[in-house]
Amino acid sequence: MGKTGTTRPMRTAIVATPEASAVGLYSIMDILASVVGRDWQMLHGEAPGAAPFAPRLLSVDGAPYIGLNDVEIRPHGSLADMAAPDIVIIPDLHLDPGQPFPNSYAQIADWVRAAYDQGAVVASVCSGALLLAETGLLDGQEATTHWGYCDVLARRHPGIRVRRERVLVPTGEGHRLITAGGASSWHDLLLYLIGRVAGAEEARRIAKLYLLQWHSEGQLPYAALTAGRNADDKVVAECQVWLADNYAVANPVAGMVARSGLGERTFLRRFRAATGMSPRDYLQNLRIEEAKYLLETTQASVDSIGAEVGYAEPSAFRHAFRKRVGISASLYRRRFMAPATTGDH
Repeated sequence: MGKTGTTRPMRTAIVATPEASAVGLYSIMDILASVVGRDWQMLHGEAPGAAPFAPRLLSVDGAPYIGLNDVEIRPHGSLADMAAPDIVIIPDLHLDPGQPFPNSYAQIADWVRAAYDQGAVVASVCSGALLLAETGLLDGQEATTHWGYCDVLARRHPGIRVRRERVLVPTGEGHRLITAGGASSWHDLLLYLIGRVAGAEEARRIAKLYLLQWHSEGQLPYAALTAGRNADDKVVAECQVWLADNYAVANPVAGMVARSGLGERTFLRRFRAATGMSPRDYLQNLRIEEAKYLLETTQASVDSIGAEVGYAEPSAFRHAFRKRVGISASLYRRRFMAPATTGDH
């Protein structure tokens, strides 16, 4: 997929389902339909360029429906109306990661697979990766999704190498499979697609025009490190509750082992089976999550926050924070501190 030049616009199918957010559907639609090749030129007194994309909202049957948050969605047509799209985009889907994947998506998954087999570029945004994974196209490939869905994606599809830290992962032959991370990562996906189709300069123009941004630091700064970690194992769950209040004490892992009444090896095995990580990794995530909260809501120094959450050495805290969050504690504070506590800055 290269620049369009004088060729026809890229037929782009945006998959509309009741679980897709209106903002996801229409943001993608608006950027590709009305901005590229037109609005920058209008603001600069230039003649509009040729439209690189021909996007359409398509659903299974093409009929209007009431979608997420009671928003009426009026698709342009059905999936069958675009038999050979050049690009398929699956937006974010409001799905409970703790529930089985809906059987109602089987028909869409088959259509997406057929479109890919005919040469289409297939992309997903956020939890849309769960639908893309159902096609089997991501088996043996790297992929990303919203940080809250990474665990369920890896569990349901162990053949996928889930890159929790990445915002954008192009993969497969010719990079015709693209997954994007959190809901707002449609910014990254569209800028990437615009760059591939219309060129880097057009992508830069769109970024400036709509204040879109690359999440170049990845999505770790936005991730809740302990999301979805509650264990079904009663003994482990009780230890998790205890640790939530005692993560700053000396050697809390030994404290959990003692409370569990199990041998150390047995406890470590059961903890990993229940949470997907070792007790030490879980402890570090709890400490860093609390440190993030303190950085967001207090004026305490970085080193004092590190000590408060259980790190004896400032360097150890700074290293652990950057490893798990992807940026330094100081940069995290500047980015996420609540406006009410930042004064005029």
